[in-house]
Amino acid sequence: MKQYLLPESGNFYKANLHRHTVISDGSLTPEEVKEAYLEKGFSIVAYTDHEMIVDHSDLEDENFLPITSYELSLNATGDLRFGNNVPTYHINFYAKDKHNAVLPCFNEDYIWAPNSKAYITDEMRKTKYDFKYSVECINDIIKKVTAAGFLACYNHPVWSMHSYPDYAALEGLWGVEWYNSASVCGGYPDTIQPVDDLLKMGKRVCPIAADDAHSLRAAFGGWVMVKADKLEYSTIMDALERGDLYSSIGPQINELYIEDGIVHIETSEAREIMLTTERRVAMVERGDNITSANFDINKYLNESREKEDIDESRSYFRITVTDHEGYVAHTRAYFVDEIK
Repeated sequence: MKQYLLPESGNFYKANLHRHTVISDGSLTPEEVKEAYLEKGFSIVAYTDHEMIVDHSDLEDENFLPITSYELSLNATGDLRFGNNVPTYHINFYAKDKHNAVLPCFNEDYIWAPNSKAYITDEMRKTKYDFKYSVECINDIIKKVTAAGFLACYNHPVWSMHSYPDYAALEGLWGVEWYNSASVCGGYPDTIQPVDDLLKMGKRVCPIAADDAHSLRAAFGGWVMVKADKLEYSTIMDALERGDLYSSIGPQINELYIEDGIVHIETSEAREIMLTTERRVAMVERGDNITSANFDINKYLNESREKEDIDESRSYFRITVTDHEGYVAHTRAYFVDEIK
């Protein structure tokens, strides 16, 4: 019996989950962002202005879905702005309810973008969160904001001047950026390594490719393909939370399922399709213009479930597709305890 790892039914919707506007430090209005991304085939944009959340549901129509969201920063110096030598945590928070424009961890003194000040509400002013640069503080923020109905994504670790000790103890994350167009344009390209590091600890994070664009210069470089029954807010957010997605800077993944221990994937033309795991078990299909692969993981599944020295709850596989230009797509990790 086939178990679809990407849903069998539904449609793929192209999403940018990191975008700034004139509400903080972007150059485009929310309306201009909508127009630009629709022209490039996107159906979803998360408006992640710095420190400020705004309900943009007035932009929603049958072809476009804005996600109510914001980007929170926590800087090592305590300064409001992040200088070139300042480590910083940047977390995107995505509201599961489009009208949830609440900031559980807010302090008016930390609103540094001049345009954002006009959006501060009396309700927001009731909260004066004490921001301190530490793993303990960022975990407290993640805990409080996710409890208020948000998904949390850890952004651009390389640009943030972070290494393993900075992110290994993070808890409650839904996603981690492995590609960020603005960081690439600035000379700080991210990698998939933080995603795998967290996965190996049993933290079930989704790999995210995004723009973080403040202008059109860094736009359209990375995206998430979400598969869902319809372009409707709660449906899309449920699909994101379940991980019914893959992320890409080029290749397409058209189908992904497992049947009798054989993982089957269909893609756009690629030079390599690779299945990797949390241990030294990997499989790869290479060739000219390959569009599918089959990976027999029965031995891997059996060892994960039966060997006493292997923790099934931390055993996972994921797939990377690489095209002839070197562009890649990543599935999320599928943990052995999810496989029937």
